[in-house]
Amino acid sequence: MDGQSEVQAMDADLARRLRRALTGSREELFITMQDPAPEVLHTALRNRALNELHLLALLKRRDLGEDLLRAIHQTENARQSHKVRRALIRHPHLPTSLLQTLLPLLHLFELLDICFLPGVAPDQKLAAERLIIQRLPTTPLGNKITLARRATATVVAELLKEGHPALMEPCLENPRLQEMAVARFLRGVRADAENISIIARHPRWKARKTLRTAILKHPRTPGIWFALWLPGMRGPEIIQLAASQRLTPSQKSWIKQEMRRRGLA
Repeated sequence: MDGQSEVQAMDADLARRLRRALTGSREELFITMQDPAPEVLHTALRNRALNELHLLALLKRRDLGEDLLRAIHQTENARQSHKVRRALIRHPHLPTSLLQTLLPLLHLFELLDICFLPGVAPDQKLAAERLIIQRLPTTPLGNKITLARRATATVVAELLKEGHPALMEPCLENPRLQEMAVARFLRGVRADAENISIIARHPRWKARKTLRTAILKHPRTPGIWFALWLPGMRGPEIIQLAASQRLTPSQKSWIKQEMRRRGLA
């Protein structure tokens, strides 16, 4: 076969595939969804037999370009199907502009799933986290507790800020929670005697030197923690603690007693 004949054969094959893409049955469309030619896939989006299952099959492909993803987004199936919108959001080549349009349509824990997708882009994760945080004021407590156990470092730090007793343990157990977030909470207005003690008792956090110092400098820290921790502190640490301007008279009394016992006063 000469070159011209090969071109004619290729053109005929493409024409056949385009015709099948436009007029083929539902079963034939599943075959078309695997076609390598973008123009064939674009044509298939106009097929009256196209449904949600075809688009979900197509979106499993990772070689789709931005133009095709935009075209999928504009189909009636995409506008009506939550599953298709979710599959679009999960596609690694989805344009940022479409991502910003689609993310707000996801449910709370679907947004969280986006944060943990393998290979998720930093801007996708950040956008999902921002939406989760925006929804926190209207999120039921039960969902917040589940979220506290599973969330990213950014989201769990935001939940910890609330200082709700029911959220403290789940937040503190979250392996992604960072020490700086706990220290920041201890400097905030929501830290009270109850949740300060929850942190002080927690096996993961109670031995952190920075957090112990922050707890002992807090005016709402119960006296029991001074009684338990001061004997184990070095002299210079106690002297430095005694200089804190945040301490209450009773807290200062605990420290002075320990300093007298050691001959530091």
